[in-house]
Amino acid sequence: MMLAAAALALAARADTIVLKNGRRIHATNVVVEAGRVTFETSAGRLSLPRSHVDHIERGPSTDVASASSDAAQDAAGVIAASPPPAPLSSADAGAIAKAVVVDGSLDRNFLAQLESQADRDGKSAADRVAIAEHFAAQFELAHGDIKSATAHYRRGLIYAPENPGLLLNLSYLLLRQSEFAEALESLEHARRLQPDSPDVAKFLGWAYAGLNKPDLAVAEWKRSLALRPDPEVERALAKARRDQQEEAGYREGSSSHFQLRYNGAAAPPSLVRDILATLESDYSLISSILNYTPPDPIGVVLYTDQAFTDITRAPSWAGALNDGRIRIPVQGLHAMNAELSRELKHELTHSFITQKTRARCPTWIQEGVAQWMEGATASDAAPGFVSLFDRNHQTLALGALESSWLNLPGNDARLAYAWSLSVVEFIIRQGGPEDINRILDQVAAGAQAQAATKAVLHMDYPELEEETLRYLRSTYVR
Repeated sequence: MMLAAAALALAARADTIVLKNGRRIHATNVVVEAGRVTFETSAGRLSLPRSHVDHIERGPSTDVASASSDAAQDAAGVIAASPPPAPLSSADAGAIAKAVVVDGSLDRNFLAQLESQADRDGKSAADRVAIAEHFAAQFELAHGDIKSATAHYRRGLIYAPENPGLLLNLSYLLLRQSEFAEALESLEHARRLQPDSPDVAKFLGWAYAGLNKPDLAVAEWKRSLALRPDPEVERALAKARRDQQEEAGYREGSSSHFQLRYNGAAAPPSLVRDILATLESDYSLISSILNYTPPDPIGVVLYTDQAFTDITRAPSWAGALNDGRIRIPVQGLHAMNAELSRELKHELTHSFITQKTRARCPTWIQEGVAQWMEGATASDAAPGFVSLFDRNHQTLALGALESSWLNLPGNDARLAYAWSLSVVEFIIRQGGPEDINRILDQVAAGAQAQAATKAVLHMDYPELEEETLRYLRSTYVR
């Protein structure tokens, strides 16, 4: 078994930005220029004044296996777009920015003073509140707290409800959290204010895509490109056009929580009914276990085998794909069987976890929980992992299993799945599904995966790996 090779293939660069107040931000693509530090986190492309940063700890170089392919990017489950422009309409925006964040912390008294002035002095003071709330939101995003950032934009809109920049930035964060219907409302408001904004059209495209309305998404992305060239929109439009062309003759079905499209040559109506019934049953179970309910219907597409390969561009070992919609080949099936039932539950679990964690969940938790939810166990893989550990004192490092696996060779992918299931099974056997939920909640709130695991289980990754080996040995190896 190629555990060491798989670990190396999955390693991805992660720099650490250390702030002067002692806080640490894990990020990628960190660049220092023009007095600011720009970087990427799961909340998107962000920046901080260089004066707030003590130093930057550089991680190892990114390996080519880190989610760089079209399939890996398409399966990310979040919008692949940069944040919209800042709502800066005031000449003293720079001074406001400096006053909002003092010594690496938000000055909430300053925000309250601006709000009091806005209550008295009208629009110009309200615009200052909007700018201040934007900088406060960016501060929260830089620290991984997308929920608080969203609240700051909502607060700003109380004082400046006609500010297109605030509406766009709020919509962007809502899209990243899969709150597509609410994002659509904000974007429609922004369109009334700025009918010819390429950014409004750009993000409307993602809102419609998330609501399983690909025709409307295509129309908005075409409109955005007609107003301004944008490589991000070009890529999204190309993918959406592939879907649109493939699904042009598809039939439709729906249930309480799902909107389904299917190729009539791949799925007879009786199978479609079985699939929707199975998904609804799984929906109730997963919602109960994960203590979460997605806000909008989930899209499902049923393909022929060839169409699935052509559209998803997934590796040959992938039996289905979830990129916000559950995409699954069903050619040759006429009724529900055990394998299809497991696949549906697996992919539906991904939809729940992605939305519950605002697309922040590392892959090893995603795949481990999805396998456990479908009823898989670590029994078959346990002897191999224990034997290898006894020979080489090696496990598959969880830190190397956080990013996408779609570029992995089939052998390495199978090992990654088996090890992730082993770790999740151990966690659940020790503390129940509640421990998984607590980890997911911490990740959703902005914690890094290892920090969340440490907070809930009181074990860092190496300790968790060792305890999982002990569990596999005592449970499955005689």
